[in-house]
Amino acid sequence: MLKTTYRMLCVAGLMAGLLAGMPAHAAYPEQPIKMIVSFPPGSGTDTNARYAASKLQERIGVPVIVENRTGANSFIAAEAVVNAKPDGYTLLLASNSPVTTNVVMFKDLRYDPIEQLSPIAKLAYGPMALTVKADSPFQTVEDLIEHSKKEQGSLNYGEGSASYRIATELFLSQAGISAEHIPYKGAAPALTDLAGGHVDFVFADLGAVVPFIDSGAMRILAVTSNERVKAFPDVPTLQESGLEDYYMINFTAAFAPAGTPDEIIETLSKHFVEIYEEPEAQEFLDRTLWIAFPDGPDALREFQLSEIERWGAARRAANIPQQ
Repeated sequence: MLKTTYRMLCVAGLMAGLLAGMPAHAAYPEQPIKMIVSFPPGSGTDTNARYAASKLQERIGVPVIVENRTGANSFIAAEAVVNAKPDGYTLLLASNSPVTTNVVMFKDLRYDPIEQLSPIAKLAYGPMALTVKADSPFQTVEDLIEHSKKEQGSLNYGEGSASYRIATELFLSQAGISAEHIPYKGAAPALTDLAGGHVDFVFADLGAVVPFIDSGAMRILAVTSNERVKAFPDVPTLQESGLEDYYMINFTAAFAPAGTPDEIIETLSKHFVEIYEEPEAQEFLDRTLWIAFPDGPDALREFQLSEIERWGAARRAANIPQQ
């Protein structure tokens, strides 16, 4: 009896020691999670973030708060995440710009999206749209190109990120035309100024353009994907409009600060992938004109590296100098 009691006490002591030594994140999550977005409300990245946050909150039982930190070509948002404590409570819901395009656009990037960010999950992708004001004289891409060739430099375009600038300049380069570059802090303000007649055309993610289309303020001349979008079957691709090699897409994905424990990354990845695999997610994406491509950390890292290569090639082809 004494031996049994002694053994029980030893086991109890061992268990207490193990529990005391367990890391603080064992009960993750215990507090609200902040999901940082580098673009303003109304952007495609923001709508994806708010959908993902609401569904993640339902699953994990703590608030998931979307925080828009705009400006400085997504540097502000990215730096807020890479400098955050790697405990799973600060995430980056990223578009192309902070995790791929900035690598190829800026010589002195203040953060490293490979070394300082841990991939969590791929979420969705979507085409961009070449968009003009509803009363624009340009009915087709060919109209815009023809006008610009006759009057080189007479047009300007709004640009909401480094990604949109590369996409636009690649279009201009392949079309053999030029236009003045007007920068904005995101697609939404660029589109607002397009609706107001302050710029001639804008490349933006299709989801951000839709409200302006629905209100009758704008028209889409073409999309940047390989295939037409089923919601706009009459809108051609840029390939169909004479730019045979043109293909660019936007994407959204989740990242955490480097050093975030593997078990937290795995937990979050499992939730994000399952959220975007659900039929409800595809219904949401159909409404916002995105396409789900959920996958885990390894697939995201591989995709990120391949996108850096592709956007770098596009920047060089468009002859855009690094900043």
